[in-house]
Amino acid sequence: MIASLLYVPGNAPRFLEKAGQRGADVVIIDLEDAVPEDAKTEAREALERWVPEIKQSGCKAFVRVNNSERLFEDAVAATVAGADALYIPKVNTADVLTDLAQRLQQHEAERPPIDFVPLIEDMKGLFEVRAIAHGPRVLALTSGGEDLATAMGAQPTPDVLRYPKLMIHYAAKEAGVLSFGMLRTTVDFADKEALRSAALEARDFGFDGATCIHPSVVPILNQCFAPSLDEVAWAQKVIAANAQEAAAGRGAFMLDGKFIDAPIVTRAQNLLARFEKGRATS
Repeated sequence: MIASLLYVPGNAPRFLEKAGQRGADVVIIDLEDAVPEDAKTEAREALERWVPEIKQSGCKAFVRVNNSERLFEDAVAATVAGADALYIPKVNTADVLTDLAQRLQQHEAERPPIDFVPLIEDMKGLFEVRAIAHGPRVLALTSGGEDLATAMGAQPTPDVLRYPKLMIHYAAKEAGVLSFGMLRTTVDFADKEALRSAALEARDFGFDGATCIHPSVVPILNQCFAPSLDEVAWAQKVIAANAQEAAAGRGAFMLDGKFIDAPIVTRAQNLLARFEKGRATS
C-alpha cells in the first residue's frame, strides 16, 4: 500500500535529513526538475548516503532520474545505492524501459531488480501509455500534470487534465499496476481543503496514492487514500453476510436495505485486503 509519496530535492541536505521522518510511504529523491543543472552530478553522487538513510526510517526510497544523457548514470547510481524504484520522466515509449532494464542487469547481480515508475508527460506518451504500462519492471504509472498541460498548449485546470489523467489511470489498472496521482494539479499545497477533495475524488476513481512536494500534505494523503474505519466495518459485514448467504445457496441478497451481489462482495474483499496490507506495513 503506497498512499503518499513525498518529493525531496536531491541537493537539499536539510530536507533530506528529515525526509524519512515525515510519515510518507515513499520519499522520492529528485534529481530532475528540483535540481539545477550545475548541481545534478553532486546530487547523484549523494544518493549513496541518502537512499540508505531514508530507508532506515522504514519508508521506501525512490529516485526521480533525468531522462536525458544523464539517465543511465542516474539509474545506476540509484540502483547501487539500494533505491526501491526509479521515477522516470517523459517516458513516451516502452522501448526506453526495455533498454534501461537490460543495461541495468550488470549492476544488479546481488540485489533485486529495481522497479520503474514511468511518468507520462507528453502526447506521444499518452497514446503509447498502454504499451508502457505493460513494459518491464513497471510498478506504477503516473503523470506530470504541468508537463501534460504544457505539451497541449493548455492551462493545467481540472477540466484539461481530467481526461488524459484518466487515460493513464485506466492503462495502469488494465495492466494490473499501481496508479499514482489526482485528477487536478496539486501545485498549490497551501490549499488543504482543495487537496483533501482532490485526494478523495482520486480514491473514488481507484487511484492508489499521490505525490506531494510538502510534508504537510502527507497526512492528508495517508488519510484520504486509506480505508476509513466505517468502510472497513462495512466490508467485514458484507463478507460475513456473504458467507452465510452462500452457505444457504444464495449468491445475491439484501443487506441493510441494499442489494449485494458478487461485484460488491469483491469490492469489500479488496478494501479489507488493502486495509490489512496497510496495517502490516505500517
